[in-house]
Amino acid sequence: MAKYSEEFKEKLVIEYLYGNLGYKLLAKKYNMPSSTPLKNWVSTYKSQGMKGVKRKRKNRAYSVQFKVDAVKFTLTTGASYSETVKQFNLTNPALLARWVKVFREQGVEGLKTRSKGRPSMSKKPKKSNKKEEATLTREEELERENELLRLENTYLKKLKAFRENTIAYREKHKQSWRSKSNRKDFD
Repeated sequence: MAKYSEEFKEKLVIEYLYGNLGYKLLAKKYNMPSSTPLKNWVSTYKSQGMKGVKRKRKNRAYSVQFKVDAVKFTLTTGASYSETVKQFNLTNPALLARWVKVFREQGVEGLKTRSKGRPSMSKKPKKSNKKEEATLTREEELERENELLRLENTYLKKLKAFRENTIAYREKHKQSWRSKSNRKDFD
């Protein structure tokens, strides 16, 4: 829910424009902590009418080109955010300030829209491994096959040695920490 209703905003804007109270006194009269929102409402009302003051029901998606135009207008002309907002019929100077900041840090790429939330979980397995294998040349495929056969051969030799004489195999492959613990200088 919005902090201030549309009727309240409209009432304060009209009272400011046709009354004799300033921003601070009007804000104080209605127990507002700051006069800044009132200033923004009046400014928006002057440039866009009452439709600019009303709360938007849906967030508007701006194109990258629109964002770039607004940012470049601000940077090249030296116009304030408020002036640029009026020029491009935006309602929030903070939005433009964020665009300028992102543009300075990341360039045009930063202004592109990104999907929000977590990526969806795909039920299909990724096929990236198959693509990598397909890009190998015939020679690379043969080298890979040779390496796999060498590994398999080594494994089979060790398995055969273990089966023939398990005690000797275990003695040969004891961990070195046991022999270190028998030393005299070891604490």
